[in-house]
Amino acid sequence: MIKEFKEFALQGNLLDIAVGFVLGAAFATVVTSLVDDIVMPIVAGIAGQPDFSALSVTIGDAEIMYGNFINALVAFLLVALALFLFIVKPMNALRARMARGEEVVEEVAPSPEVALLAEIRDELRRRP
Repeated sequence: MIKEFKEFALQGNLLDIAVGFVLGAAFATVVTSLVDDIVMPIVAGIAGQPDFSALSVTIGDAEIMYGNFINALVAFLLVALALFLFIVKPMNALRARMARGEEVVEEVAPSPEVALLAEIRDELRRRP
């Protein structure tokens, strides 16, 4: 059982996933900082203080803090927008630029009839 666990834990795929996860977590910090430190101050400058956490409604004894949900939704949308504008869009443009220069034309094998006709043609060319 220990041997099987070692094989599982040291598989290339598992290590790749672990590295990707750690890099993803570090990248999440960068994106969060981009949104919190750059985008949100711009939004605050345009629309005032972007904090909806004080919004709530009371039903009976329960207080529903829907403002926190709005904060989370706005933060999600801003993170998604930042990722799209600064990561996805430039990567798509780079891939398109690289693909233009690397068009690969696949050769299709000729049908048996075409191959036979080519052999006959070549044989006729060899005759005087």
